[in-house]
Amino acid sequence: MTHRILILNGPNLNLLGTRQPEVYGPTTLADIEEMCVKRAEALGVTLDFEQSNHEGALIDAIHAARGKYAGIILNAGAFTHTSIALMDAISSAMVPVVELHLSNIHAREDFRHKSYIAPVAIGQICGFGAAGYPLAMDALLTYLGEG
Repeated sequence: MTHRILILNGPNLNLLGTRQPEVYGPTTLADIEEMCVKRAEALGVTLDFEQSNHEGALIDAIHAARGKYAGIILNAGAFTHTSIALMDAISSAMVPVVELHLSNIHAREDFRHKSYIAPVAIGQICGFGAAGYPLAMDALLTYLGEG
């Protein structure tokens, strides 16, 4: 069975490659998408990508995923630490979500240690930079019984 996965990126991730490269690395969002497409081909899955700086657009994407995607890989950016609305959307959509962060949020500022996504995600991957995206794909497929 071919699974369809949504890779959903939140605020400021459109600036990857130029935004704080000492924290987030030199890789652009386009580079990450290309890396994911190559991994998806090897895994036999289909990917769609969305990025928004707007909380409501991310919520709409999560709602629309129901019945369309086998799972979501979500890098909610700073909304991870503030958005009860995203947490509620994930709970309501009943689509498995892997929480993803480029940096290790647990080794950064205290306010980044709290994730509203973690309690409703199947797992969290953080601190591996762009390599976290293919790791998240593997983890999601393992959860779905395909890995």
